[in-house]
Amino acid sequence: MLNVLLDLGADVSFKIPNRFIHGYGPHEDLFREAYDEGVQLIITVDNGISGIEPVRIAKELGMDVIVTDHHEPGDELPPADIILHPRIPKGHYPFGELAGVGVAFKLAHALYGELPTHLMELVAVGTVADLVPLVDENRYLVKRGIEEMRRSLSPWVLAMCEVASTEQAKINEETIGFYFGPRLNAVGRLGEAAPGVELLMAEDHAKATALAKQLNACNSERKDIVKSITDQAIALIESDEKIRNSLVLVVAGEGWNAGVVGIVASRLVELYYRPTIVLSLDNERGTAKGSARSIEGFHLYNELAKNRDILPHFGGHPMAAGMTLSIEHVDELRLRLDAQAKACLSEEQLTPVLAIDIPLKLDEISADAIEEISTLGPFGTDFPKPVYVLEDVEIASMRKIGAAENHIKMELTDGYEKLDSVGFNKGHLHEELTYGIKVSFTGDLQINEWQGRKKAQFMIEDVQTTEWQLFDIRGIRQTARWLNTVPKEEATFIAFRRETLTYYQSLIGEPILAVDSSLSNVGQTNYVVLLDLPQNVQLLENVLQITAPSRIYAHFYMPDSQYFNGLPTREQFAWYYKFLKNRPAFPLNMHLADLAKHTGWPLDSLKFMTQVFFELGFVKMESGLTTVNVNAIKQELTEAPSYKQRSEQIEMEQKLVYAPYIELKQWFDERLH
Repeated sequence: MLNVLLDLGADVSFKIPNRFIHGYGPHEDLFREAYDEGVQLIITVDNGISGIEPVRIAKELGMDVIVTDHHEPGDELPPADIILHPRIPKGHYPFGELAGVGVAFKLAHALYGELPTHLMELVAVGTVADLVPLVDENRYLVKRGIEEMRRSLSPWVLAMCEVASTEQAKINEETIGFYFGPRLNAVGRLGEAAPGVELLMAEDHAKATALAKQLNACNSERKDIVKSITDQAIALIESDEKIRNSLVLVVAGEGWNAGVVGIVASRLVELYYRPTIVLSLDNERGTAKGSARSIEGFHLYNELAKNRDILPHFGGHPMAAGMTLSIEHVDELRLRLDAQAKACLSEEQLTPVLAIDIPLKLDEISADAIEEISTLGPFGTDFPKPVYVLEDVEIASMRKIGAAENHIKMELTDGYEKLDSVGFNKGHLHEELTYGIKVSFTGDLQINEWQGRKKAQFMIEDVQTTEWQLFDIRGIRQTARWLNTVPKEEATFIAFRRETLTYYQSLIGEPILAVDSSLSNVGQTNYVVLLDLPQNVQLLENVLQITAPSRIYAHFYMPDSQYFNGLPTREQFAWYYKFLKNRPAFPLNMHLADLAKHTGWPLDSLKFMTQVFFELGFVKMESGLTTVNVNAIKQELTEAPSYKQRSEQIEMEQKLVYAPYIELKQWFDERLH
């Protein structure tokens, strides 16, 4: 609008309400400033429909007022000279969902007398950033605007592409929504929004680049602030039962940046899937100012309108709103909205549903196919990108990516084809998914271009598996390394041996179930952590039958392994027996160490063979002296209890501790089904 009026020769200035001082719409102080500056006509853009009192004051001062807005109109309209709104009068304009910039564009069209195509790129940015339905006229405006941006020489477009590391020829609705929009909005969220306007109006590249870098720095700062407030809000929700149990989340904090609370509200809706209001408290003024985001089925504007007695200032849409109220009314608002939500939201509406459009096989996915589908764009609100599902694929590899390791990269396979996939903010899947199971993924398709080579890539939205999972944490000595991958509050830690219980009790910091052959304390549980090996395989099999877990974390701590010691050979047993037989009675225990050196055998092996001989009665001890029992009954070595125990221990270690992952998974599979 500023460009249009300047182009037409008007003497024009602009004012943008400061979110922290003026709120989100018309403000009496700004209108009085305009009057003092000699302004005769005020044109509002993307606000004003709820500014009844400021517009009345402007009229009393003798100024003309034109309101251009698209926000939800209330029962009373401002006393402006002209109201330009797609839904006023209701039903008179064929498309009521224009963005604020779209309404201003209509005024520009009327003033020029012809379609101002040179403004299309600005209209596209404003429409996408406003999150209005991307259908009908909005769709046309964005599509045309993107086409203009791809060939634009506007300094602001070139500068934004530079700071966002984006190719101009590939600009699309996602470029606007994820790169341009947030940067343009960031300055206004943190303070004065004027630098954003200056960038859009810059006439030389150097100035545009400097301003774009300023916006980029603000956007980075904005991200840090959003994360900090989001973390604080989550902590408040989790620690306060009355907030957590309300169907409408209302969280408030002293000094929270009022310019970013809308973004925080969106993050909380994603996390909790409940209508959410985030408020910044100003205890000196006794006011709470903030933003709200909603879910399908809860019309924010209408529900807030039922509380006008405690909401002196509010406005918005069905899915988003802004408001100011007294701090003393925050709890009352929470109680009222909770009751209203209980009256209009069903349990099904409180469960997010992801509608799947197209099931795909891996061999159907290619860069060419993705490019063909992209011609259906632009995509956005009410015209979303197709949601694809890849059913029953396996994870061939996965790793965390990103500086904070909060993203994940996977290679998926169906046994024949492979496909790269990425999940942003889904690094947690690294601890929730494992190999060797069938997994279904929903999400979007993108093209990853590197060094001129185009490759299809799946962008993960959600994951589902109905199979039980084995997490292999064997051999990880540092407890902290594997413990961080286990959901401790949901898991049951099981120890079969007393020494394991003693060792891990202080390290884990969670209750450990000491299991014996009675199994008296074992019950069904979803996640099982097997800290060590049982005394026998049957005990473990019984535990698996009772617990029926969906996840098994196999650690199998074992300070003394018998697997690599193995069993002495029959030849060794025969030599040792012959050695004892050819000697007179002697104090064997005193000479075992010397015998180990002489034979080169481990001392443990000699002690083991000695125990086997005693158990079978092949040798005897009298007065501390060992000698062969010539009257011994002939028996197999395998009949000795210690031989059986070690043999079973070695076999158990082979199957559970040293077996490859696939074999271990198969072993558990056979016992769980």
